[in-house]
Amino acid sequence: MESAGGCGGAGAEERWASLCNCVVNFLLEERYHLTALELLQELQEDGRHAHALRLRSFFSDPALFPPDLVARASSAPPGADPQSLLEEKIAAEEKLALTDYDLRLAREDLSRLKLELQKQKESYPDGSNATDASTHEGSSQHDKRDAKISTLGPLKDNERKDLNCAVKEYLLLAGYRLAAMTFIEEVPDQDLDVWINSSACVPDALRRYYYQYLSSTTEAAEEKISILRENETLLKDNERLSAEKDSLVKSWEVANSQIAALRKSLEAAHKDIKEKEKMVQDLKQSLDVQRKELNDCRAEITSLKMHIEGTRSSKQLSAGDTDGFNPANSMGETVVMSSEHDNLKGSESITSKLASEVSLAEGTKKDHESMVSSVEGSPGPEAAVSCSTAENSGYGTSGEDKSGTNICLEDLSVNGNLHGAGNSQGGSDSISVYLPEDKVHTEKVESPCKVKSSDKMALETIKIVSDALPKIVPYVLINHREELLPLIMCAIEKHPDSDVRDSLTHTLFNLIKRPDGQQRRIIMDACVELAKSVGEMRTETELLPQCWEQINHQYEERRLLVAQSCGELAIYVRPEIRDSLILSIVQQLVEDSATVVREAATHNLALLLPLFPNLDKYYKVEELMFQLVCDPSGAVVNVALKELVPAIVRWGDKLDQILRVLLTHILASAQRCPPISGVEGAIDSHLRVLREQERWNIDVLLRMLTELLPFIHQTAIDTCPFAVDPSTGSTPESHFSESCLKLYATGDAEWSAFEWMHTECLPDLIKLACLLPSKEDNLRTVIRKYLLDVSGRYGIDYLERIMLPVFLVAAGDIDSSDFTYFPLATQSRVRGLRPKTSIAEKLGIVCVLPLLLSGILGSPSRRQQLEEYLRKLLIQNTKDGSFSMHHTAEIIDAVRFLCIFEEHHVAVFNIVWEMVVSSDANLKTNAAALLKALVPYISMKVASTHVLPALVTLGSDQNLTVKYASIEAFGAVAQHFKNDMVVDKIRIQMDAFLDDGSHEATVSVIRALAVAVPHTTDRLREYILPTTFNFSSPYQIFMIH
Repeated sequence: MESAGGCGGAGAEERWASLCNCVVNFLLEERYHLTALELLQELQEDGRHAHALRLRSFFSDPALFPPDLVARASSAPPGADPQSLLEEKIAAEEKLALTDYDLRLAREDLSRLKLELQKQKESYPDGSNATDASTHEGSSQHDKRDAKISTLGPLKDNERKDLNCAVKEYLLLAGYRLAAMTFIEEVPDQDLDVWINSSACVPDALRRYYYQYLSSTTEAAEEKISILRENETLLKDNERLSAEKDSLVKSWEVANSQIAALRKSLEAAHKDIKEKEKMVQDLKQSLDVQRKELNDCRAEITSLKMHIEGTRSSKQLSAGDTDGFNPANSMGETVVMSSEHDNLKGSESITSKLASEVSLAEGTKKDHESMVSSVEGSPGPEAAVSCSTAENSGYGTSGEDKSGTNICLEDLSVNGNLHGAGNSQGGSDSISVYLPEDKVHTEKVESPCKVKSSDKMALETIKIVSDALPKIVPYVLINHREELLPLIMCAIEKHPDSDVRDSLTHTLFNLIKRPDGQQRRIIMDACVELAKSVGEMRTETELLPQCWEQINHQYEERRLLVAQSCGELAIYVRPEIRDSLILSIVQQLVEDSATVVREAATHNLALLLPLFPNLDKYYKVEELMFQLVCDPSGAVVNVALKELVPAIVRWGDKLDQILRVLLTHILASAQRCPPISGVEGAIDSHLRVLREQERWNIDVLLRMLTELLPFIHQTAIDTCPFAVDPSTGSTPESHFSESCLKLYATGDAEWSAFEWMHTECLPDLIKLACLLPSKEDNLRTVIRKYLLDVSGRYGIDYLERIMLPVFLVAAGDIDSSDFTYFPLATQSRVRGLRPKTSIAEKLGIVCVLPLLLSGILGSPSRRQQLEEYLRKLLIQNTKDGSFSMHHTAEIIDAVRFLCIFEEHHVAVFNIVWEMVVSSDANLKTNAAALLKALVPYISMKVASTHVLPALVTLGSDQNLTVKYASIEAFGAVAQHFKNDMVVDKIRIQMDAFLDDGSHEATVSVIRALAVAVPHTTDRLREYILPTTFNFSSPYQIFMIH
């Protein structure tokens, strides 16, 4: 220890002192108190009292080591007195009770201090950090490092072993052998004599740890510790993943075996299915053959029955001529006829049916006798008595024989004119009996089997008709097939067999191969009547499946029929079917390649929406709406805008959602297009090159916004929080009058539906306009139309007080804006539209100014203000020097867009004429440029009466700049008009320019006329070509010189 302390000087002594402190701290923290006590004794013996200060203060602390206990422990004999021990115990218990009381008081004080501290933090939330910072301001960097290292958690076993070995080594090297021995005894669970070879096992380890600690930073230590922890975590994860991999390999092997087994079973199932399909085909073929034979037999039976009926009627008439009625003769004749038909047909089935007729005649013998006996004793004049019989002549499809038919007496009527009344319903027979007139008695006899027999006869008739219809339809002319609809509907409604009904329903939908509009209407009316009759369940299970089968038919007329049925049959099915099956059919039709099918699907979707039971499918329907609105076909778009969009707004009642998505789609369609130029800082880098699809989408979405305007306007009216001024009347505009706008400006009431227009809609339209290049006049025209519709609905006050300031700010003219009628919260949002850079200012003039002139000031009620603003732009600002120096071309282009609309020509040409007659050369030059830009949008009359006189005046000006500026405008007139009078004026003026002999004038004339050559008349072309040829050679010589 002394040698180590003496060889290092003052610096070495300081380092050894620090290292000793580290050992002391370690022993005390790990509670190796015996070793610490031994080290204290050895340090004092070596005279290192400064190093022992910490240990001395620790062991002299009365709270940890009470003096009385230490004294007793050191002086107490081995065998203590029991009485003294009892007294010490009682004193200790009393002291413990006092200590518990003090502890309880301290805890109460601590909880009270915590509550006060919490209240102070709640009262001063901002000052808490400052207080904490000031509290810890005096702590040293070393303390911070210790605090961070102390958060590493408890020591691990290997770490504790390394530190213990390093401390033992230090104690031995320092000469504290007793302390080292005590330390080894105090750590019985570790063998400190054996230090496992690791990265921590180095000579003079504790000293090296200390130097490494001093030379390292906190961040590096923290980083290394985190790396070690991460390595441990990764090792654990690696073990876990390895286990998972093994389990997955096992499950993969099991799955492979299952897949192999499933493949084998699938192959067996395929073989079984093929065999069953073959069996089904064979059964179908045999069924068709048997059905054909059965239909032939039915036809034969029907013809024979008709022959029998005719024979029976003739026999009955002959019996009426005699005095009596002999049913036996009729029976005999029936037997003879049966034998005749048996010889003709030679069919066992016919023989059996005729035998049944014989039994029918025998069975009715008693009925006829009783009827005759009831009227036999009445002498006198004769009256006709009609007896109607209904026979059960049904035919079974299973081939069983009807053994006989029941003949029932329906009624007995008396007629004084001797006419017999026969009932022919259900194949009944008429039997005439003559009675004396004065003895006639009327008697109605009802048979209990009549209704049953009639139902059976009707059912058999339905079956016959159902079997015959598929054979009859192909041979009926297409234009007359709709006449079969009553039979088909009746058969579908009444037939008991579902397979036959499905076949007939298929025939109904395929009645005409390519039905036109009228034929589809007839078929659809039949389907609706059938749905009314059969009910919801059969409509769902029989009619809708036929719709689904036709959805991919090759003919669009049949797919049109499906689309039409979705809207008209929906009311006859359950509500849960409407927004599931029917909506899925419509959704598939929306994707159809034929325009007419998509158009019909759109129309029927609008009809279907009010029938939906809830709004569960709202977002799906909204998606379909935007898809149809952006359809490439104009017909589909028109139906979607006129029918589907209003229907969805009324059904879903989510106008805010639709408007939010709509504005997002409009801006996204323009923003996804590439910029005109990639040069940073140029105005073209902000303008977009619109592709055809995006241009179409923006156009139709703006039209959709216009279609939604009535709903937006009505919502604003309905949510108006202010009472309408009675003096303004009860018109819709009264809700947006000046008085209501003043109340709105106070900000006392919320009116979000009204604010949406000027805080979200108009700013988004301005953003869109700032993405459109100047050639996109069509889209700019749609925006202008929307702005005019808004001002027309909201009124003049809204236009002047709200819309005009918004567009003035966006165009950069904030000085002319009046924000009196905006609440303070809204003013900041509107002022945010002001251009903040020179590029933004130029964009405002190029893109927003045309809308300001045509859509805001272009309103019919603001014509005078438009002319004043144009005068300010074109004349007054020029005198100040700002117009001509900065934005001449941009403002001229904005006025050009204004002149697309003829109603503004008068105001524009009034300003232009003021510029022409002005004494300012800049104004005249700008007037020539403006006239050139306006030529494509004016008529021949305007060109003759306004443009040419102005250009002639400018061409005669003494200022050469003005004169040469008018030449290009003359060329534009020659390019667009072919009137002889206009051409003559242009020729005269061009001669005047050429006579000046100025080279610049000559070049300007040649350029202007060269542009006009492909478009002008032959007369002017004959003038231009020789003139150009004459001047070409001197011009070339001049250029060479």
